[in-house]
Amino acid sequence: MKASIFITCICDMFYPQAGEAMCRILEHSGVQLDFPEQQICCGQPALNSGQWDDAREVGRTVLKAFKNSEYVVAPAGSCISAIREYFPVLYAKEPGNRAISEELSAKLFEFSEFMVKILKIEDLGSILPRKVTYHPSCHSSRLLGIDPYVHALLSNIKGLEYIELPQAENCCGFGGTFSVKMPEISEAMVDEKVTSILKTRADILVGTDMSCLMNITGRLRKQGSNMKVMHIAELLDEGMNYGAQTRLTFAR
Repeated sequence: MKASIFITCICDMFYPQAGEAMCRILEHSGVQLDFPEQQICCGQPALNSGQWDDAREVGRTVLKAFKNSEYVVAPAGSCISAIREYFPVLYAKEPGNRAISEELSAKLFEFSEFMVKILKIEDLGSILPRKVTYHPSCHSSRLLGIDPYVHALLSNIKGLEYIELPQAENCCGFGGTFSVKMPEISEAMVDEKVTSILKTRADILVGTDMSCLMNITGRLRKQGSNMKVMHIAELLDEGMNYGAQTRLTFAR
């Protein structure tokens, strides 16, 4: 199986380690990867700001970049939902690009969704004796419905103690340009989210969108918490390494 990596802006610029972890897991799972270099932003910031002409222009490059891909995998549900939900609308008056956008939507998957739904892999042999809680990002949870895939992967990490996040459905307050345009409301929302997270007394907060996790991490550090925050791919990758070392120790 072949798949193209859609790295997304936040991951590319701020959290490359999450993308690297995702690639290691996919290659370990037998997927042959490529990286179309012409890929750029999906246009979501422009969409959020009502600048649809700018979003349409940016999106055309994305359509070209992945036109010939067999599958496309990304570490961020928000970017995927932007393409699935809005590209057919953006290109409603461009029949050719609308058709390409619909083809892209059909082969574009969030990482955990791709692992469970397409590869049929739920157990990677990960071992991680840690207490973990999960923040379901709004786009990933409400628009993509990927929570069952995330829980399937987490439930197969041996030694992991999963702790349910109180009021998990609440937004973290990031919302792309929302946090810039309405910082006071955004701050109140992330404070509420962090309060819920700290109540779990978990060792690690895991999520599927680094943009949300970036926002939450900033507030955690502001409040003096050193709780570890990880993308689901990073958590699985660390668990695979821990598991391999554990098995090697017992083999000796």
